[in-house]
Amino acid sequence: MTNALDVSAIKKDFPVLDQVQNGRRLVFLDSAASSQRPSQVIDAMSDFYNTTYANVHRGVYRLAEESTNRYEHARRNVARFIGAQNPNEVVFTKNATEAVNLVANSWGRANLRAGDVIVLSMLEHHANIVPWQMIAAERGAEIRWIPVTPDGQLDLSNLESLMDGANVLAVTAMSNVTGSITPVEMLVSAAKAAGAITVLDACQYVPHLPTDVLALGADFVCFSGHKMLGPSGIGVLWARMELLDAMPPFMGGGGMILNVTVDGFTPDAPPGRFEAGTPPIAEAIGLSAAIDYLDDIGMEEIRAHEVSLTAYAMRKLTSELGDSLRILGPSEPAQRGGVLSIELDGVHAHDVSQVLDEHAVCIRPGHHCAKPLMKHFGVAATARASFYMYNDESDADALADALVAARDFFAL
Repeated sequence: MTNALDVSAIKKDFPVLDQVQNGRRLVFLDSAASSQRPSQVIDAMSDFYNTTYANVHRGVYRLAEESTNRYEHARRNVARFIGAQNPNEVVFTKNATEAVNLVANSWGRANLRAGDVIVLSMLEHHANIVPWQMIAAERGAEIRWIPVTPDGQLDLSNLESLMDGANVLAVTAMSNVTGSITPVEMLVSAAKAAGAITVLDACQYVPHLPTDVLALGADFVCFSGHKMLGPSGIGVLWARMELLDAMPPFMGGGGMILNVTVDGFTPDAPPGRFEAGTPPIAEAIGLSAAIDYLDDIGMEEIRAHEVSLTAYAMRKLTSELGDSLRILGPSEPAQRGGVLSIELDGVHAHDVSQVLDEHAVCIRPGHHCAKPLMKHFGVAATARASFYMYNDESDADALADALVAARDFFAL
């Protein structure tokens, strides 16, 4: 295989990867949970703290104004990266979970009534399930579920019926378990035909594929910085301005108001309305630096690399482990992201992970915050390996070798 990316050069940008554990080089395969950060992101945040830090949107001294300028530049950079036309449609949250909760609590409380319908899919992360279950219980709404096919893709054969009378469709753009890429445009079209809004969990999508929120067509798009080379502690909610402008605040406090009197308050316009308190300033700077890094490499190139590497890894694992291995999700790499949720015959996922850790291979065991999907597949947990731009064939080889060792160890 000829790599479109110079992975060996990319690896040098990630200090954490330059280490040895148990006499072996570190192989990080848990980017679906949280990616690593390049020096460029670390340095940008350090420089901000060293030279520019001050609170934003309040002070009139030079340092505060520069801090505000850098914070708002980060917002504009995010908007450009995802194809949004108006930077004020970008709301900074502490993560994607907060972004979904913001929509469920603000839009949901303002619009949902008893008997209304929320449509979810069996692929969803708990972060795109539990907030809707909470608001449904509060408002007396009904929840319907889009099923999945045996290979972990959405079963849309009954979509029109499921969407009949629906008010909300909350769905992932890419599964964090099966890697399935969902047909967002088709789903959005069905939602619009039913008069429903679409809330898109794009946590696994934005870091790995070129993203154009206008082309996707969803009303709300949520994603996290820590899965796309940025720091933890910052997420993004994008929404059409007419929706944000009609939504009440999610939290109250400083920074989200135009005026407060003893009789009440007047909220600020979006996005300030939804950014109560001191925001994640340095984290926004780090996210912006991460976006610059992704731009320098190219999202098309990242996607092509991951499809090629995923195909190689699936062939390698199947060749080395045969029938003792099951990989959840589509068999066609172009239909999925670089997420491989693995069942190793007769070995619990946590035991697999512990053996792999001895080989300095980092994967994630568990239900991956997707218990309904785990139940659908009849498993309690899987061992999940996930690839990113800093992984290559040698990492896939290390994964295969470690899995063979785990199988052989527990076969004794």
